[in-house]
Amino acid sequence: MGFREHAAPVRRILGILLGLLLIGGAAAVVLLGGQSPHTTATKTVRGVIGSEKYEFFRDPDVVKALATRGYTVKAETSGSWAMDRLALKDYDFAFPGSSEPAKEIEAAAGVKGAQETRPFYSPLVVIARTNAAEVLAANGLAKKGGPHTGTLLMGPFLKAAADDRTWQQLSGAAAHGELTGTVFVKTTDPATSNSGALFLAAASNVANGGTVVADDAALARTAPLMRKLISVQGALEPSSDDPFRAFISGGGEPLILVYESQVASLLLQQQGGGDLDNMVVLYPDTTVNTAHTFVPLTDGARELGTLLATDPVLRDLVLRHGFRPQDGVPAFTAATAPHSAYLNPALAGIRQVGTPTVKNLMALAARAKGQGDTP
Repeated sequence: MGFREHAAPVRRILGILLGLLLIGGAAAVVLLGGQSPHTTATKTVRGVIGSEKYEFFRDPDVVKALATRGYTVKAETSGSWAMDRLALKDYDFAFPGSSEPAKEIEAAAGVKGAQETRPFYSPLVVIARTNAAEVLAANGLAKKGGPHTGTLLMGPFLKAAADDRTWQQLSGAAAHGELTGTVFVKTTDPATSNSGALFLAAASNVANGGTVVADDAALARTAPLMRKLISVQGALEPSSDDPFRAFISGGGEPLILVYESQVASLLLQQQGGGDLDNMVVLYPDTTVNTAHTFVPLTDGARELGTLLATDPVLRDLVLRHGFRPQDGVPAFTAATAPHSAYLNPALAGIRQVGTPTVKNLMALAARAKGQGDTP
């Protein structure tokens, strides 16, 4: 056999071996690059969440912790009270900002009796510029507890709103040219967003003599003031995220309603720079529960809520993002101790009240927006 005849089969053999090596190499890339044999296989679940939880779910440490526990979470944001109008069949879970919209989500998705979990909560607060907080305190609408924290006195504040008080009418405001126009708290849209709706729930309780709005008479009694609280704001935001970012950047209104978690997360993660020196956190002296409620819509997400509530690593990450784990006041107090000048971990002096039924709260929101006279 000549050289050419001998070389041809050798080339064929080498080609076959090279092909096998390439196939094996490709298989190795899929195995090692796609998933390590030492990494837990993950299942992808898709959810709709309130915007205040977006940074939590995109945190690389949270992503890693969830993957280790078998989950890849793809989350989209929506106003909590608008979630029930989404195509819920496209999601594995919903995670609104309180238990009230969770009921509507369950009904819309046909999963009544779903295994709800309330992994964490966060009270509502009003962040104020230092000058604004000092003027409010000087006029009996707020009480300072220190340079960066205090209490918004809902009774006096709502009376000022009912009287259409302007900043110019408040003693001491003339020294601060930025304080002009009607005094109001910038909220989100109460018809779609949880924080805006729950602010109305607390305000209506105060306006109704310290009782929950529970019938048509109470709706009629409180609706005019609720209308003033909302109409003065102009365009309403769909979520608390944009107004909060605007405030931290030095813009926006002097009084903005946000979640405590947004402030605590900012402090704990050392973001925001010098603007924090010009911020006072006012806790409304009357508030409602804001337990973020996990609603599983498919079996694939059923255990995720429990993990968020009970897994030690995830609970630590929840704290890092400023949320309060259920039954976790000591942990929250310890985690935020370096920033106690801004926060009220024990919620001292704060009265927590009940929330109207979904029907009554949405009727209140509609009237506040001038969209109807009947519940």
